[in-house]
Amino acid sequence: MIRRGLIAAAVMLACSVVSAQDDLLDGGLLEGDLLDDSSEQQSDDGLLGGDSLLEGDDDLLGDSGGLLDGDSDLLSGEAPAATETEPTEVAETEPESDQLTPDQIHRLLFEEEEYPSANTCGSCHPVQFEQWAVSQHAYAQISPVYMSMQRTINAQTSSTNGDFCIRCHTQIGMNKGESPFISNLDRHPASSEGITCVVCHRLSQPYGKVSGRVALETGDLTAPVYGPTDGRVLQATIDNSGGTLTPDPEKSGRKIHGGVRTFEYIGESGFCGVCHDVNLFNGFRLEEAFSDYKQSPAAAEGTSCQDCHMGTVQGKVSDYAYGPAAMIGSKPTPDRKLTNHFFAGPDYSIVHPGIFPHNIEATKLATPRDWLKFDHEAGWGTDAFEDTVPDDFEFPERWRAIDDRYDARAILDEQFERLEWARTKRLEVMRNGFGLSEVAITSQSDRKLKFELDVKNIMNGHSVPTGFDAERVIWLHVVVKDADGKVLMESGDLDPNGDVRDSHSLYVHNGELPLDTQLFNMQSKFVTRNVRGGEREQVLTVNYSIDPLPFIRPSTSSTILTGQPAGARKHRQVLSPGAKRTAKYHSPLNGNGPYTVSAELKAAMIPVNLVAEIKDVGFDYGMSPRDVADGVVAGHMVIWERRLEVGGATVAQADSD
Repeated sequence: MIRRGLIAAAVMLACSVVSAQDDLLDGGLLEGDLLDDSSEQQSDDGLLGGDSLLEGDDDLLGDSGGLLDGDSDLLSGEAPAATETEPTEVAETEPESDQLTPDQIHRLLFEEEEYPSANTCGSCHPVQFEQWAVSQHAYAQISPVYMSMQRTINAQTSSTNGDFCIRCHTQIGMNKGESPFISNLDRHPASSEGITCVVCHRLSQPYGKVSGRVALETGDLTAPVYGPTDGRVLQATIDNSGGTLTPDPEKSGRKIHGGVRTFEYIGESGFCGVCHDVNLFNGFRLEEAFSDYKQSPAAAEGTSCQDCHMGTVQGKVSDYAYGPAAMIGSKPTPDRKLTNHFFAGPDYSIVHPGIFPHNIEATKLATPRDWLKFDHEAGWGTDAFEDTVPDDFEFPERWRAIDDRYDARAILDEQFERLEWARTKRLEVMRNGFGLSEVAITSQSDRKLKFELDVKNIMNGHSVPTGFDAERVIWLHVVVKDADGKVLMESGDLDPNGDVRDSHSLYVHNGELPLDTQLFNMQSKFVTRNVRGGEREQVLTVNYSIDPLPFIRPSTSSTILTGQPAGARKHRQVLSPGAKRTAKYHSPLNGNGPYTVSAELKAAMIPVNLVAEIKDVGFDYGMSPRDVADGVVAGHMVIWERRLEVGGATVAQADSD
């Protein structure tokens, strides 16, 4: 019995579900606002105020963990991210302790011996940089939700989950041996860039579906890069430069790649499958985007992932852009096919805009820690604020100069424009995946109205939602009102935390709000088996066990015959290509017609109840659970809207029940 409970701990090691069981939420988790700012983890320096995960607990971070030794050198003597192509000389001074100061980390931005920063690449590839810098790939490691999620899983598995989650989010960090537990503020700057340029263009082997376990080739800017073409254009550019460009790190001149090596695999769908098919240690299929694609009509037709996600339109087969791949100073390289490096998807930034999107000028102006102290919401750097601020107002040291505040505001105004552009592209990819029919009345009497809508997968490349589908909330918000605007029925509304009223809502769980019995929600759910053989949904994917120190262990039974591990399964709610699902509703009528039926198909990157479950380890950048939840809700998106006016007279239609 004990073994069975522990086996389930090995089943699901990345997280995103919620439990409706009473023992999950005892202890008054929801009295008033669950996500207030009272959590003890608040700090400027990261997830737990710069301390280790559970100070003094050797089982979590000590030698028994193996992978996560807190003594690892964060930068291993190597220098990070530059804002110019040519490295700048930096004095080789070692810090007295393992913890680099913010100034030391920031200074190392100008020296790159192993992994050049995207900021450096952006000096010659500005188009690609601008697309990538606001992308989900660029946000992959920065996300405070993901960071706390993977730290919580490690806390609950005695660190035996190791780098399983983080190695897809920062290949540079894991190749450098960084701890999964430290704040992004203390990482090598190129590591914090997540899926940055060198992660794809310094990869030389076709790894296949390895859940992000890849080895990157190291070297400074002059090392070779890998791409879909050969190095003839590069060599011609060097030859025609009159000696101003050099691939030799020892010679004077503007540094350039030492070669471009053809790597055909980078243009194939299998290249994406390295990270976009996640199989857990015991064979559980956590994410199946690539597997979905391999079985799709698009794959049968020869359409690649790149054809839909790297063209001019996000989420559908479209033309590719055409133009120079690089600008060497003011001189463009010859025109060629250009791929889009934005890769729109359901995630969005909830961190300070000085930190994301990646911005070369923001990096030059201030460190990430200093940006966190810039109160843009108070209006710093605007005339309205600066003209009225008292003379004795205490600013942080970095922002005491009014000119610096105005410079910062100019950068943030640009950041907001970039984030808005990203929002429009996110809407574009959603609309190319999800379809919503018009409202159809199926029955109406003097006292009751019945109607329905179809939600459809209108693309042929994979299921929707895809990837981490147990984390994605796609739902219908439906409201029926009478002629005076009185709400007669509402489904898909949010509780005070920002969750839909399903069994995972903490307000529903505590009996403070009723269950939304008509809710249409496409979020998949994890179901784990307990020691007595029953099943339950959980908030996190590590199963509850009577053993106080669960460890990840291999499954004791073969999954070849069963097709899935015995300890858990995923109740998928996704739609396969071309499939549809009908949402049916009924509403009382009060005789005060005409009535209005409005429906919105909405999307959230995560459910807020997940925030409540991972908040004990804290959130990076000193964010509180309330900060995170508010950011999640602020990013909710309406994909499609439908509206129908219904007369007050009885309509003779077939009853849909």
